[in-house]
Amino acid sequence: MKKIIYALLLIAITTIIVMNYKTVPEYIPNRDYIDLENEILEAFILAKDSSTIQLPEGHFLFSQSLSLDDKKHLTIKGKGMDKTVLSFKGQQQGAEGIKITNSQNIILEDFSIEDAAGDNLKISDTDTIILRRIRTAWTGEVSTKNGAYGIYPVLSTHILIEECEAIGASDAGIYVGQSQNVIMRNNKAFYNVAGIESENSSQVEIYNNEAFNNTSGLLIFNLPGLTVYGGNVKAYNNNIHDNNLNNFGVKGSIVSAVPKGTGVIIMATKDVDFFQNSIANHKTTNLAIVSYEIFAADQDIEASGLSDSSESQGIRNIDSDYKKDQNYNPYPGRIYIRDNSFENKHYLPTLSNDFGKLWLFKNGGSIPDIAYDGILPNGAQLSDPDFKICIRENNEASFAYLDASNEFDGFSNDINTFNCIIK
Repeated sequence: MKKIIYALLLIAITTIIVMNYKTVPEYIPNRDYIDLENEILEAFILAKDSSTIQLPEGHFLFSQSLSLDDKKHLTIKGKGMDKTVLSFKGQQQGAEGIKITNSQNIILEDFSIEDAAGDNLKISDTDTIILRRIRTAWTGEVSTKNGAYGIYPVLSTHILIEECEAIGASDAGIYVGQSQNVIMRNNKAFYNVAGIESENSSQVEIYNNEAFNNTSGLLIFNLPGLTVYGGNVKAYNNNIHDNNLNNFGVKGSIVSAVPKGTGVIIMATKDVDFFQNSIANHKTTNLAIVSYEIFAADQDIEASGLSDSSESQGIRNIDSDYKKDQNYNPYPGRIYIRDNSFENKHYLPTLSNDFGKLWLFKNGGSIPDIAYDGILPNGAQLSDPDFKICIRENNEASFAYLDASNEFDGFSNDINTFNCIIK
């Protein structure tokens, strides 16, 4: 009898391994480069306020970054994402593909940016930004050597990102950080570690996007050690599916600790309204609500650290000493998960991370649609308004309460405690 049990267990484990095997994806578009580097570089250098830089049709190779600083009412316009391609393959000077700083009323539309040494498109300290039909990509097989961010506005205000695509970022494909008044809509992200990410940003709306074939589809994060903290995020009508890509983030970065097979992660953020989304087919969990403590506890990843060059590119490390930031609240609260559609074609969890192993031993091998770590500050209760999590009307979604701060002693599938309303 024991031999039969052991044989069945071996078959089950082998099945899980085979089901989780995945080849490395690649993005290899056809390119025929034209040399207009000097002409386009000159257009950026000589650009005047209230003007348009018209990029021609073609595939153009650059050895250095294109940059703009202190510009107002400026438009950069191509002939289409498939027709105008700016490639920084083999870049020798600068880190970004395009870098825009200290500007106002900037519009970028209808072109692609590829293979920058660092971020494909970085915009900082700028007010009023429209990014429309911009594709950023790293070509070839996905790799840790790819740049961190595809679309990367940071420390900015009044941002609209729409109808854009992001492919191959080793951190986040479409990202906003430490920014206010943001709309991210009708975008597509795949082959990234994080498809779409809102980090330490507030008054954010994320809707009508599709994220698939990433490590994780959507991250709504608050991280320590920054001067700006986020909240008031609405995410709705998004299609987040099949994000099971192996994590290829830079070791030591916060995103490198994201388990593959997580559709959505809401971490340490307050006032999130998540509704009318479709989340499907993830091998770890469709949606997780967690505290920063879950990430800070990953000492193996944290100990490896980041290089100086990685930190200079804005890649955030795992900070095990986050409590020194007295203004930072590592616990999520006032999170409303409502009226979403969850489904999963995967019957067995991945064993590539601790969550998958937890489901195997504590959840009967079943993958929960919604997981909440249950970690609270000392003395706090689940019913406290500041830490309230409400989950209702989600198409009979399965649920797991981890009780992670108590060695999972109170692990439960009872969702009744969280059947409430955030007003």
